[in-house]
Amino acid sequence: MVKIRKPKKENKEVIPVDNPEVIQEGISKAEEFITKNKNLLYLVTGIILVLFISFTAFNFIQDSQNSEAQEEMFQAVYYFEQDSLVKALNGDGNNYGFLEIIDEYGFSEAANLSHYYAGVSYLKLGNYNNAISYLNSFSSSDLLLQARAYSLIGDSYVELQDYESAIKYLKLASSENPNEYFTPKYLTKLALVYEKINDLNSALDCYEQIIDDFKDSPEYQISLKNKSRLEGLI
Repeated sequence: MVKIRKPKKENKEVIPVDNPEVIQEGISKAEEFITKNKNLLYLVTGIILVLFISFTAFNFIQDSQNSEAQEEMFQAVYYFEQDSLVKALNGDGNNYGFLEIIDEYGFSEAANLSHYYAGVSYLKLGNYNNAISYLNSFSSSDLLLQARAYSLIGDSYVELQDYESAIKYLKLASSENPNEYFTPKYLTKLALVYEKINDLNSALDCYEQIIDDFKDSPEYQISLKNKSRLEGLI
């Protein structure tokens, strides 16, 4: 005979929410906690409120500055493209240059981009220390622009004959979002600096990376020749 099993009863915990004494006890404990910790609660609430107001105000200021700074930046970029670099940096008396945009609109994305333009301008003018300073103050999530900034810092250090620092930034440039168009150029620059300090094995590694990873780049054939040359020297 098949036994029919009775379904098991679920073991449910009964919470006496309707018990006035339990409710009153919970309220009393909550009141006691608030009384003992009211200063702490006021402090935490105040901090949260200040942070919220600060965040809202910062976003408002940033949006406002971005709009104004973009308009001011138009003329500076025009001077930059015309190689009027002093005017691009300092303005023309009526329009702001990149340095003034950085000072006046420090929270804006335009000010961040002005650091890049200012760094490139100083590099072209031969003021390599300022070029390094402004380019280092620039940051971007752009797939190409950040690597370009690293490369230009490397170029500045090469001009200052600080080859170790140049290597550091050219390595950053060549590893930042690698691509077929610019990474082989950065690797070639890096190889030349290694050759400058007679680290031929590291230079050879750069040329081999171009040969292995960037066969369609203009630097491919040059790297084949340089690899053969260095292997002969090594």
